[in-house]
Amino acid sequence: MATDAPPPPTADPASEDRAALRDGLGVGVAVGISGFAFGVTAAGSGLSAAQACAMSLLIFTGASQFALAGAVAAGGGPFAAAAGAFFLGVRNALYGLRLAPMLRLPRALRPLAAQWVIDETTVVTIARSTRRAQRIAFVVTGLTLYVCWNVTTLVGVLGAEAIGDTAAWGLDAAGPAVFLALVGPMLTGTVERATAAVAVVLVLGTLPVLPAGTPVLVAALAAPLVLALHGRRTRGRARDDAAERADARRAEGGA
Repeated sequence: MATDAPPPPTADPASEDRAALRDGLGVGVAVGISGFAFGVTAAGSGLSAAQACAMSLLIFTGASQFALAGAVAAGGGPFAAAAGAFFLGVRNALYGLRLAPMLRLPRALRPLAAQWVIDETTVVTIARSTRRAQRIAFVVTGLTLYVCWNVTTLVGVLGAEAIGDTAAWGLDAAGPAVFLALVGPMLTGTVERATAAVAVVLVLGTLPVLPAGTPVLVAALAAPLVLALHGRRTRGRARDDAAERADARRAEGGA
């Protein structure tokens, strides 16, 4: 299939490899530091050091971790907290569908690589134009970020008492802010932007009335709503175009 072939190189292979290494290290360290914010937030939410570190080791997706910790801190039930974190993490499966034909990893390595399929590794990997550089970008970003995130999570949990009131520092916003900074530039299409806008409206509209952790579940309805509307408009335009062509043919026949 065409999707199995690597994209044509647009730069010198050695230069691509260096860029992949540089970007992977930079993003891994820069984003990994925000694991400290998660550790502090988790401790302020009442999670133990073992629970916070286990989340970073096993879940390893910042948006879901912050959502779960935030829901727990707000008094949300375990189902709502876990469900919200799950729905935020579903996007990683879609990233995997995008990365699989690019990386073409051996079958034995795929379950291990799946742990590193997150926003940051996806963004850095798809920016490269050769398969070798893509693999370097994925591995370097994933490894650097995984190590930094877990180390700083532990530091954040242990240092939470010294910080005091974690809510006053607003560190719980660090993870979502990083996520938005990475995903924002990728929202180039009308459908993507509309989905993001509807999701924001749904969250803000339901936040005052629904239990903690539940608004993010409601926001998951944004995608099917926008896609349904977009599909209806597309079909409508197709019918109008077909009708115009039919009228043009009849006019030509009458002439």
